[in-house]
Amino acid sequence: MRIELAEHAGYCYGVERALKLARQAARAYPKPIYTLGPIIHNPQVVKSLEEQGIYPASNLNEIRKGTMIIRSHGVDPQIITGAEKKGIHIVDATCPFVKKAQQRASKLVREGYELVIVGERDHPEVIGILAHAGGKALVAEKLSDLESLKGKKKIGVVVQTTQPEENLKLVVGELLTRATEIKVFNTICDATIKRQAVARELAKRVDIMLIVGGKNSANTSRLAQICRQTNPQTHHIETAKELNPAWFETNSHVGVTAGASTPDWILREVVDRLSQISQ
Repeated sequence: MRIELAEHAGYCYGVERALKLARQAARAYPKPIYTLGPIIHNPQVVKSLEEQGIYPASNLNEIRKGTMIIRSHGVDPQIITGAEKKGIHIVDATCPFVKKAQQRASKLVREGYELVIVGERDHPEVIGILAHAGGKALVAEKLSDLESLKGKKKIGVVVQTTQPEENLKLVVGELLTRATEIKVFNTICDATIKRQAVARELAKRVDIMLIVGGKNSANTSRLAQICRQTNPQTHHIETAKELNPAWFETNSHVGVTAGASTPDWILREVVDRLSQISQ
C-alpha cells in the first residue's frame, strides 16, 4: 500500500491560535474556564480540553463566573457585552480571518450596500458575521436564496472563511444580473483555499481518499464533498478506529488529508493504522 499525505492538512492558524489561548487561559485566568460552544469542531480535542479544566457551554446563561473563551468562529458582540456585565473574564480567540469578514460585513452595511453572506445559515461563523452586520443581510447557501434580490442598486458580498471559491463565484455571477453595483470581499482564508485545492488534486490520482476530522466540522465535511466529486471512493472518518481493512483490498494508493480542526496526533494514528493494515 502506498500512503500519500496531502501537503496542506490539519490545523490552520486560527485553530492553533485558539487552542493556544485556551491553554494559556487555563493557567492564568479565573476559573472555571468555559468556551462558548465547542472551541473547535473536533470531539477528541474538546474532550482533551475538558481534562485540562476547559468546558464547553452552550450559551451565556450557563456561565455565572470565571472565564469565557470566544472560539475561533466568532460570536455576536452582544454576547460579549452580556458577559462583561456579569463580570466574566473574556478571552477572544476569534480567528483573524473571521474578524476580517465581520469587519467587512459591518462596513458594507454602513456604506448602504444590500449585504449577502455566502455560507451556511446555521454555522456559528455565519451567525456571528450576520450579528456584526446588525442582522441586515441575506445568507446565501444556494442560488435560489437570491430570488428576493431584484432591482437592487448596490449589493455587497462577504463569504464564510471555509467556503469553496466555486460557491462564491456562482453567487457573484448570479448577482451580476441583479444589481448595478457589486462590491465583493473574498474573505475565504488562504489555508482553506490551499487545503481544498491540494485535496482535490490528490483525490484525482489515488485509488481511495480518506478525510480525517470531526463529523460536525463543516470544513472537513466540505473536503469530503470536494474529493467525492472526483473520487467516489472517499471516506470521512474521525479516528483510526473507523478504518475498515476491506476498503484497501483492491486499493493500493491511499490519499489522506484532514480538516482544519484535526490535530496532528489523530492524523498520525490514521497513518500508523494504515501502515499496519498494509503489512
